[in-house]
Amino acid sequence: MDVIVAIAPWLVAMLLLVACSGVFSASEAAFFYLKLEDRKRFRKGTTSQRAAASLLGDPDRLLSAILFWNLMVNVAYFAVASIVGLRLQNSVGSTYATLFSTLSLLVIIFFSEMLPKSLAVLRAPALAALLAVPIAFAVRVIDPIRPVMRGVSTLSQRLIWPRFEAEPYMQVSDLERAIQMSMQSSTVLKQEEMALRGIVSLSDSQAQEMMRPRMRYKMFHPPVSLKDLDAEMTPSGYLLISDEQGDDVVSAINLVDATELPADKLEEFAQEVLVFPWCAKASEVFQQMLSTENEVAAVVNELGETIGVITLRDMMETIFSYAHGRSERILQRKTFEEQEDGAYLVSGMTSVRRLAKHFDLELPDTRHATINGILQEELEHIPEVEDVVEWGPFHFEVVEQHSEGHILVRLTMRQEEE
Repeated sequence: MDVIVAIAPWLVAMLLLVACSGVFSASEAAFFYLKLEDRKRFRKGTTSQRAAASLLGDPDRLLSAILFWNLMVNVAYFAVASIVGLRLQNSVGSTYATLFSTLSLLVIIFFSEMLPKSLAVLRAPALAALLAVPIAFAVRVIDPIRPVMRGVSTLSQRLIWPRFEAEPYMQVSDLERAIQMSMQSSTVLKQEEMALRGIVSLSDSQAQEMMRPRMRYKMFHPPVSLKDLDAEMTPSGYLLISDEQGDDVVSAINLVDATELPADKLEEFAQEVLVFPWCAKASEVFQQMLSTENEVAAVVNELGETIGVITLRDMMETIFSYAHGRSERILQRKTFEEQEDGAYLVSGMTSVRRLAKHFDLELPDTRHATINGILQEELEHIPEVEDVVEWGPFHFEVVEQHSEGHILVRLTMRQEEE
């Protein structure tokens, strides 16, 4: 009994240190598990939410502070645990001291690492807002010693990698050579080769080739509420909000990754969309999305009218999926569906560039980016079923026409017919 009374204050100190360590561990998981939509919402939220967003503006500073304080707390915990272990060894023997040391190690692993981080992942937005103010204070406390920490880190890097040099800027031609090398050997996995091809396809594509046409997405006129969705996901995965006239997309909300949404006035939580001309490179649109953290871009024609939208999910699917074509992504069908007689069924939204690449042919110059544009120019009216067009080496026949503007074309080679 006397031993318990003697070590009781130390045990209380250990419990407090475990709680402090758990707070820092939970804050690390909560802050860095916040989704893009959560960070955007925090910038316009309460004082604590804005403080959390401000801390994430400099993630290196935030992470350094959290790791520093967590390390200090853990060192103090093990120092106190060593004192208690020595007193137990002197009072009741080494067996109980060893048992206590093992138990104290399991306690700090479970209650200050595993459990707090698991809970923080489940409730990241709430915990990040709750812990923002105390963590901000902890960050400011160690700001004076951050230059010393940065200097030690730089010195360590130079001692370990004294001749490390940054690689030069990678060109698209470098990626193409990497793809060719991957086909000759097994140095690049199949998934990596797929991603490389997707990246190269972005550099070759225009915005109008990547966009969802106006007839393939739905806009919502403000004010917008959750009831307007009818408990259904939009085709694009985004809630696209129009202007007052209902003509152009002006803002959007990522419905797939959204964790909390109000019941009404969703337009107040939406993010403005980027605007690009139809002739902009898809790679430029993708780069701008990443740098500005905007996930939707509106594509406009030469008159400034919105003709389609590109989403970050579309870009990611183009890079990280085997189906790089717009037909696979939007229509959920193969771009080139070969028939028994050697003909192909293709969508009118198939790009001319993809057509030339698939058949390895040099096609006539055209100002249109899709088969649909070519048909409209040749026919001088909206394509209808049984319309026939011969263009370059191809014979096009419209076989299906849908109300939303999508057409299906039967494609054959003119040389084969002759």
